[in-house]
Amino acid sequence: MAEIVAERSEVRRPSALRLGAWIGLMLLIWAVNFVVAKVGLQHMDVFTLAAFRVELAAILLGVMLWVKQAREGGSRKLEKGDLWTFAYLGFFMAAVNQMCFTIGLNYTSVGHASLIIGTGPILVLLLAWAQGLERLTVLKVTGMALSFAGVTVLAAEEGLSLRSGRLLGDMITLAGSVGFACYAVWGKKVAAKYETLEMNAYNYFAGALVVLPLAVWQAVKMTREGSWGAVGWQGWAATVYMAAFASVAAYLIYYWALRYLAASRLSAFSYLLPVMATCLGVLLLPEERVTGHLLGGGALVLVGVYLAEVHRRGYKLEENDD
Repeated sequence: MAEIVAERSEVRRPSALRLGAWIGLMLLIWAVNFVVAKVGLQHMDVFTLAAFRVELAAILLGVMLWVKQAREGGSRKLEKGDLWTFAYLGFFMAAVNQMCFTIGLNYTSVGHASLIIGTGPILVLLLAWAQGLERLTVLKVTGMALSFAGVTVLAAEEGLSLRSGRLLGDMITLAGSVGFACYAVWGKKVAAKYETLEMNAYNYFAGALVVLPLAVWQAVKMTREGSWGAVGWQGWAATVYMAAFASVAAYLIYYWALRYLAASRLSAFSYLLPVMATCLGVLLLPEERVTGHLLGGGALVLVGVYLAEVHRRGYKLEENDD
């Protein structure tokens, strides 16, 4: 990870091969995260796993940032104007995106969750359009319509009823995907001003503060019930993976790549994530299965994302010429 947290003095833009390799690793980490989270949920309460993941990620990033600043002999002062930006970025990233990911996955399948998260580029496009950064063309609107039709097909697998646990999980996951879209678009505003490690640490500090009351509540609850020892090693291992790899390592790669790519272009790579996650889920988890709704809805989602992204150059919020 030393390359990802390297000094901002490195001014040369990475080659397409190098950039693609890091993005590929990021997607693999996130694809495995679906399977790991599913296993972890079998051994740990959903709210405990979701909250502990965020808090542990903030601690790890805090230690990394402290070590880095100690080696450099000091820290750079955070600009006051960016405090509010980091506050809402942390809220959308941790309190919305990552909490909703874990809670939603508790009720739905890996295939459903990964495909819904795969609509991220569509949500980024809508957010950019709402801010006047994108134009909606016939092709883009068609792609959006197909993608959301695909999400509807997925959600209807067990009936469009609020009593359906899978529908609840799908909607929670979609809310998390909206959170990530906000994070991806608005994070570009400060990504060029701060190093990757600083950026992620400040975001997670803010997110961890939002989630902290829940984490403390779950810890007190486990202490009263004497259930700390009842959590299997798989639950703790899942927490560590989700924090250290899916939250810290993957997001460091994401924000490093965001310095060189527009948020819309970087989000476009996410159409590979549903395919990778679904294949891993079917191969490694006995409860995961391929259904007609999954194939039909998945095809609509992926085709829709492709149509919305094709010939798209990507908007620029604040370009970095490194």
